[in-house]
Amino acid sequence: MSGAVHIHSINDAVVLLEIDNPPMNPLGVEMRQTFMAALDQVETNAALRCLIVTGKGRSFCAGDDLKNVGPGGEDLAGFGRLLDRLEATRVPVLAAVNGWCVGGGFELALCCDIRLASLEARFVCAGVNVGLMASAYRLPRLIGVSRAKAMLLTGLPHDAETAERFGLVTSLHAPDDLRAAAIALAERIASRAPLSIEATKRCANRAPDMSPEEAEAMAAPELLTLRRSADHKAAVAAFRERREPVFTRS
Repeated sequence: MSGAVHIHSINDAVVLLEIDNPPMNPLGVEMRQTFMAALDQVETNAALRCLIVTGKGRSFCAGDDLKNVGPGGEDLAGFGRLLDRLEATRVPVLAAVNGWCVGGGFELALCCDIRLASLEARFVCAGVNVGLMASAYRLPRLIGVSRAKAMLLTGLPHDAETAERFGLVTSLHAPDDLRAAAIALAERIASRAPLSIEATKRCANRAPDMSPEEAEAMAAPELLTLRRSADHKAAVAAFRERREPVFTRS
């Protein structure tokens, strides 16, 4: 049985991608192509405002399919392209980590903007367990060098409570409640001004590498564009009229 990435349209603005490649949802060469195709498909929808990524069954994602890894390194490069593609997605991406989140799957979650987890989730930086390296750039930036090294250098599983304490995930949920919590958060994000959301994501992604002066220079043209947008004018009018604004991404 070949794996799949199911596309669930929650509504026009929110889409959930579900990795389905039992039992552990690895992303080998063919599955990466399937995942990339799903991303391409959902991003053609101009109404898309937020994306959720999750796994089916007891695993979020187990990373690359080690049974099919070749000696030349092409598989690792291909996985890196998938990570970069997800990280560059126009809209915010939420990871609903439902179970085992291992190796490249852990890196996949790091490429999402916000991570929620089931109480049954387990996080493993598996690079040192298989003679490779993964997450050594993104993880220290997210949770700090000391805590990152505790995960990266041991290759041990870390439970959901530890992940929340480290700041890796923002909230924990009972397994049956995780998807609803992710959808509720995605719908909240989708209800905000879309151009503002996208500009904020772009600036926040680059902020850790910038000086205050560089960050200000980056933000200035973004703010100028937003100040001139119809959505900003709609928000000001709605504030004055004490009602919720209607945003059109214009």
